[in-house]
Amino acid sequence: MSGKRILVIGGAGYVGSHFARYALDAGHHVAIMDNLSKGHRSAVRGMQFFEGDLLDDIAFKDHLSRTGYDAIFHFAASCLVGESVSDPALYYRNNVIAALNMLEAMRRTGHHRVIFSSTCAVYGLPERLPLTEDHPKNPISPYGRTKLAMEWMLEDYQTAYGIRSASLRYFNAAGCEPGRGLGEDHRPETHLIPNVVRYALGLNPELTIFGDDYPTPDGTCIRDYIHVTDLAEAHLEAFAMLDKLPLLRLNLGTGNGFSNMEVVRAVSRIAGVDITPKIGPRRPGDPPELVADSGRAFELLDWRPSRSGLDKIVSEVVRWFSDHPQGYPE
Repeated sequence: MSGKRILVIGGAGYVGSHFARYALDAGHHVAIMDNLSKGHRSAVRGMQFFEGDLLDDIAFKDHLSRTGYDAIFHFAASCLVGESVSDPALYYRNNVIAALNMLEAMRRTGHHRVIFSSTCAVYGLPERLPLTEDHPKNPISPYGRTKLAMEWMLEDYQTAYGIRSASLRYFNAAGCEPGRGLGEDHRPETHLIPNVVRYALGLNPELTIFGDDYPTPDGTCIRDYIHVTDLAEAHLEAFAMLDKLPLLRLNLGTGNGFSNMEVVRAVSRIAGVDITPKIGPRRPGDPPELVADSGRAFELLDWRPSRSGLDKIVSEVVRWFSDHPQGYPE
């Protein structure tokens, strides 16, 4: 499948920009919309770009009325667990209200395909591992609750209005494409791998691991890291599958978990630097361990993550920050 007209909302951000590049290379006609509150204009190359915000529902509806798309890919939600705990209003506005505006605009302009970036945070504290899609949903942060609310909206809009959707529950997106000039540049950066790499390269003055008293082998949190390009591939496969199934909810992970200290040791080895992080208090909303069972995605999408080895991911991030110590220029 190629040659489709797709709109990537949040396409100047980390995962969105990698997906947009992957979709363009796969032969699709890609347009990007981003409000640039978190994304970077310089991460967008060779694609139509317009600055916009889903909270401006009239302008977004007007755009869809003038421009038809085969699918809309949504990467635009706010996504920091700690921030969601301290400022839940921001998350209900940017995630739930903005998603409602998107779906209403789609409904009123005849758009019937949406692929949505969801999260394993919808599950909350795991009752069993690895996590399967039928695991109880009991999110412990406003971030997870707003993402689950977005999934509920998608289900209801499919039932009532025929809008087909795929909710793809990411575990920990990681890695980058330094050969294409694409990296991970959040401001502030809360993800572990780029923070450890920046510390190893002397770009950050200190490194803190949040909690070493979790019920895990080394006391630090365990996460399932999946490469952004593997995620991008899964998004296109999910888009194709919507022709057969009107509603998808799939985990996207590798099934392998690494602790925070295992990540620190991997960066230390690859960067050739001894790293001794500070130990801080636990962050609110952090479960001890999150590891995916992605068997359903493997089967339905005929997809497997092929780029997600930890050493490969770390090596790419080291290369990106070595070449771009200040991140994106804009």
